[in-house]
Amino acid sequence: MKIISKTFKLLTVFLLVIGITGCSDDDDNGGPSGPETNTIVDLAVATPDLSSLVDALVRADGNLVATLSGNGPFTVLAPTNTAFSNFLSANGFASLEEVPTDLLSQILLNHVISGEVTSTMLVNMGSGYTSTSATGAGGNNLSLLFDTSSGVTFNNVATVVDGLADVDADNGIVHVIDAVIGLPDVVDHALNNSNFTSLTGALTSEDLVTTLQGDGPFTVLAPTNDAFGNFANPNSNALSSILLNHVLGGVILSTDLVASGSGYAYTSAVGPNDTDLSIYFDTSDGVVFNGLSTVGTADIVGTNGIIHVVDEVIDLPTIATFATSNPALSSLVAALQLADTGTPTVPYIATVSDATAGPFTVFAPTNDAFADLLLELDPSGNTALGDLDPATVDSVLTYHIVGANVQSSGLPNGAVATLGGEITADNTAFTLTDPNGRVSNIITTLVDIQSTNGVVHVIDKVILPPQ
Repeated sequence: MKIISKTFKLLTVFLLVIGITGCSDDDDNGGPSGPETNTIVDLAVATPDLSSLVDALVRADGNLVATLSGNGPFTVLAPTNTAFSNFLSANGFASLEEVPTDLLSQILLNHVISGEVTSTMLVNMGSGYTSTSATGAGGNNLSLLFDTSSGVTFNNVATVVDGLADVDADNGIVHVIDAVIGLPDVVDHALNNSNFTSLTGALTSEDLVTTLQGDGPFTVLAPTNDAFGNFANPNSNALSSILLNHVLGGVILSTDLVASGSGYAYTSAVGPNDTDLSIYFDTSDGVVFNGLSTVGTADIVGTNGIIHVVDEVIDLPTIATFATSNPALSSLVAALQLADTGTPTVPYIATVSDATAGPFTVFAPTNDAFADLLLELDPSGNTALGDLDPATVDSVLTYHIVGANVQSSGLPNGAVATLGGEITADNTAFTLTDPNGRVSNIITTLVDIQSTNGVVHVIDKVILPPQ
């Protein structure tokens, strides 16, 4: 059946060639002639130095001859015969017949851009990314880097041949290039872009290149060279851990983040008890991670993942990182600061900011929880958080801190010893009951927020000491 299929495909192109020749003969003989076409396939068939491309289109899965004879418009990066020869040699293939037809189809589709993109348009943009018709991680179209600083190059491997840009066809435009463009994974994308030399150097030195060449899929937050230049590693964290703190599991597009608004994900870096560290994202003003690193270029798609370019290196988070980066916890931060103005049980801000402290478990009341507490204390609404006695706030805060890293899966059913005294946990209902019988709900979507010095569980009511 495969032989019949290939024969049929070859026949398609043979008839196409005959059709072109026949039209020419009709014109020469003065006889009737149908409308002549000059599709991208017609152009390739008529160009001797693109015969390998024609052969590849015929052999590949997906009936690409018919596709590129369609309406389009398409922009096709057309490798020369020498480009195909070099590709086969570099990848250990003796001929096109040895290339798996499904792989060949994806490679060819990686040379097809939807729409008509002229060289002038590329030069005016300078450099950047576009999408090809090949399929990458999560079913998304693969990304393609273009750079016009020295000619017009794609993925730093293929250059438009002089004088062979903007070859016009009825259904698009062709740029003839001097190399076949392979299917890039996330490491290839980083290697192809000169803005990531610090990142690729770090990945190499920490032996993480092979990891990120794996199946994945990964979502990689890729700091630029400037980001690495500005990073001082204040906590002297291991470079490998910092790098893994930029790698998330799965395919997470910027549209996914924006649709969520804000929230937490897990990175590949580990914290206490080998738990994955969390990362906070907020899309209220761009896409920002842990309150400091903003996405510049989003959704660079590779075969095994997605890259988002970020402008700051994201250090390993502490409890303070998550408290200060999430605006819904600003009242908790204010309470910690207020307690520190008196004689606190522990220096709160310094402790939650210390990567070497703990680990602790913090039950973190939301802003609404603090607002409800103030009304509970003064129904008139005339009392602000700052009006409370620092010693009172200190006493309250101690009932929110456990001297161990207790994730939700390890939460006991019964007494929990906090720094202030015992509270009661129900690990089925996910509640905490204080000594006064007041019940606090653990917000199940905001648990196990893991940092280097402890874990945070967000709750909807402030826990009070015995009254």
